[in-house]
Amino acid sequence: MGNGTYRRIVLASRPAAEPAESDFRIEEAPIPEPGPREVLVRVIYLSLDPYMRGRMRDVKSYAPSVGIGEVMTGGTVGEVVKSNHPDFKVGDIVEDSLGWQEFAIGGGPKLRKVDPSIAPISTANGVLGMPGLTAYFGLFEIGQPKAGETVLVSAASGAVGQVVGQLAKIAGCRVVGVAGGARKCAFVRDELGFDSCIDYKAENDLDRAVRAACPNGVDVYFDNVGGTVSDAAFRNMNFWGRIALCGAISQYNLASPELGPRLLGLFVGRRVRMQGFIVFDFALRYEAALAQLGRWVRDGRIRYREDIVQGLDKAPAAFIGLLRGENFGKLQVQLGPDPTGR
Repeated sequence: MGNGTYRRIVLASRPAAEPAESDFRIEEAPIPEPGPREVLVRVIYLSLDPYMRGRMRDVKSYAPSVGIGEVMTGGTVGEVVKSNHPDFKVGDIVEDSLGWQEFAIGGGPKLRKVDPSIAPISTANGVLGMPGLTAYFGLFEIGQPKAGETVLVSAASGAVGQVVGQLAKIAGCRVVGVAGGARKCAFVRDELGFDSCIDYKAENDLDRAVRAACPNGVDVYFDNVGGTVSDAAFRNMNFWGRIALCGAISQYNLASPELGPRLLGLFVGRRVRMQGFIVFDFALRYEAALAQLGRWVRDGRIRYREDIVQGLDKAPAAFIGLLRGENFGKLQVQLGPDPTGR
C-alpha cells in the first residue's frame, strides 16, 4: 500500500458455479476523507459469510447484488481514525457492513460502537454480531423451542449453528448437530455441549443417522445447508414441528437447481411449519438481543470458535473455502493490527 492509498477487493466477474479467485480483483485507491457526520474507519476484521455468494449473482433478492467493479459486500469491525460525526471519536471500535477493503467511510444508521471489555472485538462479526443475532431470532422467534424438545442444527460448527445449539441447550432442549468431519463433531459435542453430532461425510444413510440420533423425532430443525441433510431432517420431523430456514449453503455453487425428494406433503399431515427469515427482520430488537448474548458469553454459557486468516489478499481463497466447508468456526480475515490486543 502506497502513501495515502489503500487496497480493496472488487467483483471482477460473476461465476456461474463455484467462484474462482479470478472473479475478484484487488485495487488500490486513495484513502477517502469523511464528510459531515461521517467517519473514516480502518478495517481490522472482515467477516466472510455464505450470503455473499448470493450477492455475486445478478438476480433479484432481499438485498442488492454487488455490481461488477464494486467493492465486495461484507461485515467489518474497525477503528475510527478520523471523525466528523458527533457520536463517534477517534479510537472508537465500530461495526458495520463496510466491505472487503482496508479503509472505508461509515456513519450511516447501522454503524454501532463495540465495547471491547465484553469480549474480543472480532466477536462483533460473529457471536455478538450478525451470526449471533441470526441464531437468536431464528431459534427463538421461528423455532420457538420448548424444554424437553429435540432441536436439530445443520452446519453445527459454523458461525450460526454453534450459537443455535447452545441457545437451545439454555432453553432446556436436547440438541443434535450435523457437521462435516470427526474434528468438527468432537468440537460440537465436547466443547459446545451438544448431546450428539452426526458426521454427514461419514454417513451413507442420513435418514437413518438422524433417526438414530433423534429417537423421539425432531421438533425444531434449524436449516443452514439444504440438500440431502435437510431431506433427512424433514423425514424425521414430529407433529407440530417447526423449521427455521436460514440458509442453503450446499446449493449456492450449483449451476442449476438440484432436484430432490418432494417431501412437503409430509408437512400437511404432521402440521409442520416451515418459515424462511432474514435477520434484518428483527433489526428493531438487536440491542436487547445483543445485551443478552453478551451476558451469556461473559458468563461462559455461550462458547465460540473463530477461524481467522491474515491479510486482505487471502479473502478470495478463504471465501471459496468457506463455500466448500473448509473453515472451522466463524471465518474472518484480519486486515490490520487489533489495538485492543485481544
